[in-house]
Amino acid sequence: MVEFNFAHVMGCRFFLFFVATGDIELSKEINESFKQSSQARTKLPSGIEMSVHVLTTGYWPTYPPMDVRLPHELNVYQDIFKEFYLSKYSGRRLMWQNSLGHCVLKAEFPKGKKELAVSLFQTVDLMQFNDAERLSLGYIKDSTGIEDKELRRTLQSLACGKVRVLQKFPKGRDVDDGDTFTFNDSFTAPLYRIKVNAIQMKETVEENTSTTERVFQDRQYQVDAAIVRIMKTRKVLSHTLLITELFQQLKFPIKPADLKKRIESLIDREYLERDKNNPQIYNYLA
Repeated sequence: MVEFNFAHVMGCRFFLFFVATGDIELSKEINESFKQSSQARTKLPSGIEMSVHVLTTGYWPTYPPMDVRLPHELNVYQDIFKEFYLSKYSGRRLMWQNSLGHCVLKAEFPKGKKELAVSLFQTVDLMQFNDAERLSLGYIKDSTGIEDKELRRTLQSLACGKVRVLQKFPKGRDVDDGDTFTFNDSFTAPLYRIKVNAIQMKETVEENTSTTERVFQDRQYQVDAAIVRIMKTRKVLSHTLLITELFQQLKFPIKPADLKKRIESLIDREYLERDKNNPQIYNYLA
């Protein structure tokens, strides 16, 4: 049996959402403070470096929660970070978004050592093979707790994509019931660090529409705030000029029709009104 060691996690990047105000720069400060804390110096497992992005839920799209059973070392790291963070910022609610996590793993193949840049789900799957030579789809699903569709996509990326660090039996492009997996002991690559790309899921028209609507729902408060901010400053503005200024201020793509809906909503809530003599002009209501 060939020994493959994926236990040493070089670097992990976890995404942690919280209900409070924060941004990327604040995340950097939190990470630096955590590294200097007593919790980090005395309790962290060795062989792991981790950084956490702490992001405000209201400023980012909604991500569906995905369960996963993390390896013990990563669970310990998350628990210690949570203890540190809540001791520093009381009254906040933390939500780990493991589906957005990324890791760099050290891997020892017979033909040379490599570093693999992988997602957290890919990491969890690979680390299952530290103590086993061959695993079935069903076993990996029970051990990792990853949802079936997501697990099949993850295993497909590791065994059926361009970078095949696993082998699938029987061979094929899709992961089916009854498939088994082993390490690819003949794996080789010219580069030392290799990125294992995820397999993109194909969305149906209905799923794509639902995703677009959900993203817009998350962002509508930012649109409303921008409209009010502009009108409070300008007091009176034509529809065309208001739309132009919104496109300049908003940092994400949005359709004019969606902007019009938000303007109508603010009129209904009496933040704005149409000019009595010209319906294409808006007046700000203090």
